Amino acid sequence: MIVNETSITTPDGEMPTWIYHPEHDGPSPIVLYLMDAPSIRPALHEMASRLATAGYYVMLPYLFYRGGPFREFGASDEDMHARREFMDQVNPTNILGDVDALLAVADGDAAADSTRKVGAVGFCMSGGLVISAARALPERVAAVASIHGAWLVKDTDDSPHKGLDKVKAEIYFGWCDNDATAPAEDVPIMEQALKDANVTYTLDWLTEAVHGYAPPHSDRYNREASELHWERVHSLFSRNL
Repeated sequence: MIVNETSITTPDGEMPTWIYHPEHDGPSPIVLYLMDAPSIRPALHEMASRLATAGYYVMLPYLFYRGGPFREFGASDEDMHARREFMDQVNPTNILGDVDALLAVADGDAAADSTRKVGAVGFCMSGGLVISAARALPERVAAVASIHGAWLVKDTDDSPHKGLDKVKAEIYFGWCDNDATAPAEDVPIMEQALKDANVTYTLDWLTEAVHGYAPPHSDRYNREASELHWERVHSLFSRNL
């Protein structure tokens, strides 16, 4: 496994990014791996590495770069407040500049197979961001997974559930019951929008897991639900990338 830490220039600044890819049998299909609200930490590095070992070129960017240099967040009140401010600086519109910058770097790397379609996985706040990427780049993005995605249905023009007629990607949702960031009443709204747009999708409704179930090493980790998300992501990418 090869791991490179780099800084990628975007329209809004310098974005620290970790790139994981196999040492052998490349070039590998590109996957954007977008962090959740707790930010980049050992658990996400482990997950990015696990995905890369299956034969993918995985890009893990620090999306809070607009708020300053990379930092790890703890559970203190101060860190929680700062993290919330940083989250407000990432939205379905400005993420597109980040995606363009990431793909430009990948396209220039011999380890990445830029002739294939691209995949993306988003956790929590990024669950909707990957859908935005699929909407903006329909000829490039072929498969996205929203894992315990947050704020998927909003009263804004750039809400993830709007404009899905532009999407050509297959979408997977790992959706939790009793999730304040993605309430149950949003599910039929999202599903109707997907059906109206003829988007191919799969949605697992998870009653035992809670928001944040996928990354290990946390109180919210649910092994059964997390392993299901791995199974779904591998199947999704195998079909489409």
